[in-house]
Amino acid sequence: MIFAVLFEDNEDKAEMRRRHMPAHLAFLEAHAGSIRAAGPIVDPATDAAAGGLWLVDAPDRSAVAALVEADPFRPTGLRRSIRILEWRRVFADGRRL
Repeated sequence: MIFAVLFEDNEDKAEMRRRHMPAHLAFLEAHAGSIRAAGPIVDPATDAAAGGLWLVDAPDRSAVAALVEADPFRPTGLRRSIRILEWRRVFADGRRL
């Protein structure tokens, strides 16, 4: 199953992002078998990171939640909210699936 994980960040915790980014990126690399894509969601008005998005291949929601909990960003207070949603692809590579 593919899950979309949507992170909304606390604006006042931007320093936590900078401080923990190397550990966060190493975490993503270490879990590349499950976390297929990841990156910031940026506010186009300010060009500032407003959160993030992961696409995760996992057997169930609890496996995704375990990854989220293990992320070095988790204990920093950076994340205001986290949503784990199942993604059902119906269109890819220019065609219906």
